[in-house]
Amino acid sequence: MIITISGNAGSGKSTLAEMLEKKLKMKRYYMGGIRRALAKKRGMTLTEYNKLGEKDPSTDREVDDYQTELGRKKDNIIVEGRTSFFFIPNSLKVYLYCDPREGARRIWKSLAKDGAKRNEGKGLTSYAAVLASIHDRQKSDRRRYKKYYNINTYDKRHYDIIVDTTKLGIKQVFDKMLKEIKKHKQH
Repeated sequence: MIITISGNAGSGKSTLAEMLEKKLKMKRYYMGGIRRALAKKRGMTLTEYNKLGEKDPSTDREVDDYQTELGRKKDNIIVEGRTSFFFIPNSLKVYLYCDPREGARRIWKSLAKDGAKRNEGKGLTSYAAVLASIHDRQKSDRRRYKKYYNINTYDKRHYDIIVDTTKLGIKQVFDKMLKEIKKHKQH
């Protein structure tokens, strides 16, 4: 089984993927981490890298080609990324949604712990800046994915399982996901 996890910023994708990796003993592949590392390698923030991606498709294609190969060659994996459902169509497609204000609050809290790890950008010095950054990132994602692949990764019709995490704790989301995954394994 291949599980792909997508969703909007701050919805808990990474935390959930890490928990599922441990519980299900499946290897996790994190596309956002790869994009962050590629941005850093170019001396850019993730925001700058996404902006470059609006003109230069190679910034997305490198990661998307990698996902396609994972889907062809691997099994029993979790792939976390906004376009993963599209490049690994044979996966169990999970979408985590979070109200942008709550997502910004979660990211702001995370940045306070270890902002350098996320490589989001230097201007994120307030909750309001994080919220604006989320909005800009979604706009950039929508433009790039529409332009290059004619998809909207935020359209919930693409997914098998959809969970609104806005008012749930991560343990509640995790329990709900395990239940849904077990249901899908039985089919």
